[in-house]
Amino acid sequence: MHQPPTTYTVNGRKVRELRKEAGAEVAELAETAGISRRYLSHIENGTRTRMRPARYQRLRQALGANESELLAPPETPPEGST
Repeated sequence: MHQPPTTYTVNGRKVRELRKEAGAEVAELAETAGISRRYLSHIENGTRTRMRPARYQRLRQALGANESELLAPPETPPEGST
């Protein structure tokens, strides 16, 4: 059985880009997504990069983003480090 991830690594720049495209202020999006302004600001600035599934889903829905649009690309190990 497939287990959902315990946290999602979020691309803060993409969150900010989508918020601005929607013409929303940080406080406005945070309220719509049910998270604090400070938390959203930390996500956008990269201070925080991980979100629990419920918060991630609410933010994604508030932005009208698809399932993986807000996710950070997977980290790839430097060449020769295998």
